[in-house]
Amino acid sequence: MPEKYLYLLLYPNHSLIASQLTAADFAKHYAQGSTSFLGSNFLFVEIDSSFRNPYFRIDKVFEEIKPHEDGTPKATKFISNYRTLEHIDFNYLKNVYFCNAMGDFVELVSGECDSTVRGDEMRILLDMNPTKIVALTRHNFAEYGYLSTDPESFVGVPTILYTQIDFDIDNFLIQFSENPFMPLRLPGVHPARLRDSILELRQKPNKMNKGLSLNCPLDKISYKSLRRGFMFARREEKKFYPLLSIDDVEKNFYRFWKSL
Repeated sequence: MPEKYLYLLLYPNHSLIASQLTAADFAKHYAQGSTSFLGSNFLFVEIDSSFRNPYFRIDKVFEEIKPHEDGTPKATKFISNYRTLEHIDFNYLKNVYFCNAMGDFVELVSGECDSTVRGDEMRILLDMNPTKIVALTRHNFAEYGYLSTDPESFVGVPTILYTQIDFDIDNFLIQFSENPFMPLRLPGVHPARLRDSILELRQKPNKMNKGLSLNCPLDKISYKSLRRGFMFARREEKKFYPLLSIDDVEKNFYRFWKSL
């Protein structure tokens, strides 16, 4: 009998799924399966199969998940599509998989987050789960998650997953002044809007955040355009998955690297 696994889709949808496929086979199936074709980047994390929470009927689904009549393993059995991340214990998060449209992936392991690296004046962050927005913020990378999950905030969320765009604001402003029609490696955000938002935050020292888009375009963003990694945050609790260098991606995940 094949082993049973738990996977939490993080982007573009937010489903908890039981499967008899390993993470590598799950990525390939979810990218190219006959009824699940995405045609874009997606992100998921493996959850330790011993995880249980009364919110999810995991034991019931595990009882139902069986190989097909021809002996092939059951690829997906959906457990929940709603408010999934907030009910996951971070201690049960295993590795994160950033996948392309072909199901090739880079596998990320949790590690330490050094918030002192390159202290930018402001940064561009992508909220991926449960909200999907692009934000310009003065807060540092780790602080952003703490403040976004403030229970007293009218726009706060219980748990959040986000990442950062590798972006040099001063260099952008120089390039924009020379070419207002310059292409921006941030789908859905007009360069003029970004320029205006940067200037607005500079002119208003008490304003900490500025929304750039109500859509998170991770599915259209190259791995090379990301910075730091992926952060799970829940007020005082956090778990960080640092990105691998491009050299390490080439060495260890060559098929994914070829698509960059």
